[in-house]
Amino acid sequence: MATPSLLLYIDRSLFARRGKDNRSVEQRDAGWKLFGKVPPREGPVRDPKRIQKEYETKSGRAGPGNTTSPRQSVRKNLDFEPLSTTALILEDRPANLPAKPEEEAQKHRQQYEEMVAQAKKRELKEAQKRKKQLEDRCKIEDSIGTAAQTWNQEILPNWSTMCTSRRVRDLWWQGIPPSVRGKVWSLAVGNDLNITHELYNICLARAKEKWRNMTALAPEMEAEDAGSSDRESSLELIKLDISRTFPHLCIFQKGGPYHDVLHSILGAYTCYRPDVGYVQGMSFIAAVLILNLDTADAFIAFANLLNKPCQMAFFRVDHSLMLTYFAAFEVFFEENLPKLFAHFKKNNLTPDIYLIDWIFTLYSKSLPLDLACRVWDVFCRDGEEFLFRTALGLLRLYQEVLTCMDFIHMAQFLTRLPDLIPADQLFQHIAAVHMTSRNRKWAQVLLALQKDPERGSPVLKR
Repeated sequence: MATPSLLLYIDRSLFARRGKDNRSVEQRDAGWKLFGKVPPREGPVRDPKRIQKEYETKSGRAGPGNTTSPRQSVRKNLDFEPLSTTALILEDRPANLPAKPEEEAQKHRQQYEEMVAQAKKRELKEAQKRKKQLEDRCKIEDSIGTAAQTWNQEILPNWSTMCTSRRVRDLWWQGIPPSVRGKVWSLAVGNDLNITHELYNICLARAKEKWRNMTALAPEMEAEDAGSSDRESSLELIKLDISRTFPHLCIFQKGGPYHDVLHSILGAYTCYRPDVGYVQGMSFIAAVLILNLDTADAFIAFANLLNKPCQMAFFRVDHSLMLTYFAAFEVFFEENLPKLFAHFKKNNLTPDIYLIDWIFTLYSKSLPLDLACRVWDVFCRDGEEFLFRTALGLLRLYQEVLTCMDFIHMAQFLTRLPDLIPADQLFQHIAAVHMTSRNRKWAQVLLALQKDPERGSPVLKR
């Protein structure tokens, strides 16, 4: 009978043999090698930095007197160190695979060097691009600073005598520097209504009182007359519309720094002009003015701007006068872009579909804000004519695209213009638009259509 010690020895031997057989079966399995499950080689793991160091030593890049590190010698001009990639390319194959031929090793070293060269080239190209962008930005800033100095020291102190000069008109076309834009707009728009800061405060106080009454007497509003109800709903509409004004800026929405200012100006205007009230689109105009003027001055410019014939016609929805403006626009549309005009006619795309939104907001909703401000610059110089000239410039800029579209796609494109519109290209196309038709200017064409309404465009008769 076997002793306990002998039995223990036999059990241990069988267990060890069984484990060895299992390992050999598992390692013989094709799937084991296929999926990379070969146990790691015994011995210390090689450091990727050491591998790269050995490679550089073999290739002659690091001599006995060369104390520079691999990072300094190989990656001197790069901001990164792909050591893992280096190890993958330069390390020998695992023991269970055939050794790497010298030709293949040389090929991998060459590929590695090409990767490094391409990375350096890409970095150099990007650095040159960043340098050029910085130089261009500096040039723009220098030109803006020089222009601002000219406006402040030469033009604004002598506004009445210089505002119509050729030099000032050329500077105007190039864009007014942001630091003086609000002042120039105020002078150009004028104050024919003679509104004072005190009058603004009075209108604002009335608006606040009406808002308080609306909150307190909400159940009784149904008993009021229709006109008063319209005015009250106009005040309520302001609250709803402010949240839609330049939402990407996040400064006019509730809690933003300019929310109360915009709310105050629009509310004060509804009390100043209850016959007009608040109309959607006004919030964008007021917001642009707030970004460039103090609150009271913004209100004065806002009220005078909306008092212009074209803006008053649209905001009061003067049906016949709006038809006249559309008809005048089509006269110059056909004169400047006959092919596109015919395409629009063929597809029954009328100006009201895209012009109303552009005119109501003075392009501040349809164009990028900085580009819209440049349009405002020249609009303050040339008046309503430039609004329609800008429309023709936009159509001219995109005429090749528009001529390939049908009605639906044209309407969608024009009511939602591209986010990135090159300012210089747009103004080049605007400059190419001729606002004369049969030796008649915009004002003459508009006046002739007002005298003869039958010649107007049947835009809104649908």
